[in-house]
Amino acid sequence: MIARMSNTLKKYSTMTTITEAKKLAAHRAVDLHVNSGNLVGIGSGSTVVYAIERLAERVEKEKLQVKCVPTSFQARQLIIKHKLPLTDLDINPELDVCIDGADEVDSNLNLIKGGGGCLLQEKIVASCSKKLIIVADYSKNSQKLGDQYKKGIPVEVSPMAYVPIQNRIQKLHGGTVDLRMAVLKAGPVVTDNGNFILDWKEYNQNVDWNKINSELLSIPGVVETGLFINMASKAYFGMTDGSVKVQE
Repeated sequence: MIARMSNTLKKYSTMTTITEAKKLAAHRAVDLHVNSGNLVGIGSGSTVVYAIERLAERVEKEKLQVKCVPTSFQARQLIIKHKLPLTDLDINPELDVCIDGADEVDSNLNLIKGGGGCLLQEKIVASCSKKLIIVADYSKNSQKLGDQYKKGIPVEVSPMAYVPIQNRIQKLHGGTVDLRMAVLKAGPVVTDNGNFILDWKEYNQNVDWNKINSELLSIPGVVETGLFINMASKAYFGMTDGSVKVQE
């Protein structure tokens, strides 16, 4: 009995934590996809924190020459904190690579992004990059969108149109559409761009996501969606056993 418990504890002690998995994926992506002279889009979220840390290490040790374009206020502050060169799309409208996280990645490399509220700027920077590289932990890897991520597909909308858009999405595609509310502030979440976010939940998973994305974008007042379809080049997932799974 004691021996069995000891083996069980040993097994769990060797499992990679979520934090370690994020770091593994972020480091691998930065090491393989960022070269000296690159213009780099820097995404948002908890996994990207480790990507920025690794990039700063390489800049210091290898004297890497890079310039970084942030996708959010958070990303901008992290770039400044780590003393990485900061630029923007006005100066550098074409980027070599964008390193970003995701809330969920399906078997076709379709993404749900925007859990942190930065989907518009994330999609703009990704669209200006030659390749979008996703970094995440094992919990973000799914067969179908919605298998694991249950907080819904984010849709950034003009504040004056959020009720008509709610009704339109539910009428056309079913499910429920909720206005995302702030946690430490009264009222709704307001994005860096001054918009609201709707979270579309309980949707049909067996659909053509490219078609659904186009239909959502055609609704007046929808600014952008958290569906990133046919945009990612490759995804790196830190796994429980300490390995890194690559999907492309």
